[in-house]
Amino acid sequence: MKLLFTLFFALVTLGTFAQKDFQGKAIYMSKTTMDMSSFGGRGGGQMTEARKKEIADSMKSILEKTFILSFDKTSSLYKEDEQLASPTARRGSGFMAMMAGSSVKYKNTKDLIAIEETEFFGKKFLVSDKMETPKWELGSETKQIGNYTCFKATLIKDVDPIDWTNMRRRSNDDKKGETKKDSINVVKVSDDIEIPKQIEVVAWYTPQIPVNNGPGEHWGLPGLILEINSGRTTILCTEIILNPLQKEVIEAPSKGKEITREKYNETVKIKTEEMRQNFQGGGRGNRGGRQ
Repeated sequence: MKLLFTLFFALVTLGTFAQKDFQGKAIYMSKTTMDMSSFGGRGGGQMTEARKKEIADSMKSILEKTFILSFDKTSSLYKEDEQLASPTARRGSGFMAMMAGSSVKYKNTKDLIAIEETEFFGKKFLVSDKMETPKWELGSETKQIGNYTCFKATLIKDVDPIDWTNMRRRSNDDKKGETKKDSINVVKVSDDIEIPKQIEVVAWYTPQIPVNNGPGEHWGLPGLILEINSGRTTILCTEIILNPLQKEVIEAPSKGKEITREKYNETVKIKTEEMRQNFQGGGRGNRGGRQ
């Protein structure tokens, strides 16, 4: 009886993915943690625990989000769930607005086309990326995510230089030049902030959904990626719908100024540096603020 059920399930699965108009939808929860232990107050003072908690609570809508991945056999659209998006965070300004900004990421794993429609300081961009097959190392370790058996894969990834989720505060020794430990493996963003050049990415994928895709920029495995652990960010699939009744048109976004990823990163760096200098020139003049 069990063998007959297994064969029936396999036939149903193969039939599902054999359909010409096959489409699926996956819901992901994304959570990024912040190391608040190294945060200090202005003037070098130690920030109170109450202040740290206040900052963490205010950034919750930015650090915890829900995304929807709509996919077919070769292409996908990945975007934040508009119903759960925080309008309060989007009305912010400066760096907070940049972090809260939404985007739509399109991938075509057959034609190796990746385009992101994003907004930065009120301007819309169409950012094109070079898609090169990721060099995943496949493992034999498995775990269950919902109804799906997933296999582990790892990857050493170059960090995007403007990825704020991987930014960390530089130690006092590094700032004084007293030690050069790990200095060749980090990029100095400012006197206070640095980013590691590379990080390990751990993915869990299921061959039960044989599509070469996953959340965000992640892809390249023999099955849909259901979980990603990358730096301080974890992305976990919480729901999968195969062949939904209401299907979505999966095509590349078209609104915004066309720009390469390199040029876009350069634009963000320049604007971020301007913000930092403006903050140092004017924002720090008020020493009466909270610590």
